Amino acid sequence: MILSHYQASPLLRSRKKGETSVRTSIDLNLTQTLAELTDSGLMLPDGRVAPWPAIREAEENENGCFAIEGAVATKIQAFSETTDRMITLFPTPGAPTLLVSGIPMHRIKGTNPYHDTLTKLRAIGTISGRVLDTCTGLGYTACQASRKNTREVVTIELDPSVLEVARQNPWSNELFESAKIVQLEGDASELISDFPDEWFDYIIHDPPQFNLSGELYSSDFYRHLLRILAAGGRVFHYLGDPESRTSGSVTRGAVRRLKDVGFGHVIPHPEASGVVASR
Repeated sequence: MILSHYQASPLLRSRKKGETSVRTSIDLNLTQTLAELTDSGLMLPDGRVAPWPAIREAEENENGCFAIEGAVATKIQAFSETTDRMITLFPTPGAPTLLVSGIPMHRIKGTNPYHDTLTKLRAIGTISGRVLDTCTGLGYTACQASRKNTREVVTIELDPSVLEVARQNPWSNELFESAKIVQLEGDASELISDFPDEWFDYIIHDPPQFNLSGELYSSDFYRHLLRILAAGGRVFHYLGDPESRTSGSVTRGAVRRLKDVGFGHVIPHPEASGVVASR
């Protein structure tokens, strides 16, 4: 059972009211289930019980998601030996996001990670063929792309700790189950040189912030994106809010470098906080 305060708080309120059954979620609002409220805790139809102390722990920590096994609630997080950063599964009313040293890896203001992903994919248009997702994270992009008319989705993750957290996220299950998704572990700035010319029909480039991964915004990396992109293909590049001082500067520099390396058209998509570059 995976709970956050979004699920735990209503359960505790229902118990206080004396209710004996509720419809709730044990997978961070991915699905709903009917369960009983007993003296010992939340009882599922299969007999599993989440004890009240464990539910209360999830309710009291608004910045974490908790895996409940037996009487123990364990916060879903990992310290990365690759980056020396804490990786945390952070709850929202819907799909959770990933915090890397306290920085969310999805837009959560006025949206949620699931819809944020859909907005980015809509920006690039109808996708098909072979797709590259340069930064796996929780795998939402790869999962959504695999549902389209795609032959294969190749996704790259630098940090094994990120995948460790993703494995505990119910919203990431498809990342590890879809036959269309090919996972690669390593540095995208290095692995990208291994792909053949014109290998991908579409590329979704959604890197961490510039100060965390500047090499993924470099002219050299962009040259490889152009090289491995098939004729007529498109790249969506997430860059952050173009109206902000920091992201606006990053956006201007990225657009200039994309054009300099040979992308023919670089079109702003402010609704997705990025640009679409075409070959």
